[in-house]
Amino acid sequence: MYREKIEDLITWKNSKNKQPLIIRGARQVGKTWLMKEFGKTNYKNVAYIHFDNNSRMEELFKGDLIPAKIIEGLQIETGEKIEPKETLIIFDEIQEVPRALTALKYFQEEAPEYDIIAAGSLLRSSIT
Repeated sequence: MYREKIEDLITWKNSKNKQPLIIRGARQVGKTWLMKEFGKTNYKNVAYIHFDNNSRMEELFKGDLIPAKIIEGLQIETGEKIEPKETLIIFDEIQEVPRALTALKYFQEEAPEYDIIAAGSLLRSSIT
């Protein structure tokens, strides 16, 4: 299973018209591990953001959902320089900040150069 899921993520990374990816699943099934392992082995940097009980992220996503502004805030939060194509951005437990889920469509439309994977349990919507 490990190899199959990592291969799926590599296919996503190499796709030409890539969209932010959402991984849905129950709690404690390995979503976080999979995303981090994929980032560690396939990117120069990983910017990992956990949304559960994170008031700073709630505040960041309250305002305008401008990708450049969000990237700036994410760099401060993670301490990682976020570079297109070289940094994997991971939004974990994204369902805790619904506006972060909404922001994914702005990244898709206005800043597709950023590679973003979001995961959450009990998510009912996804980007298509």
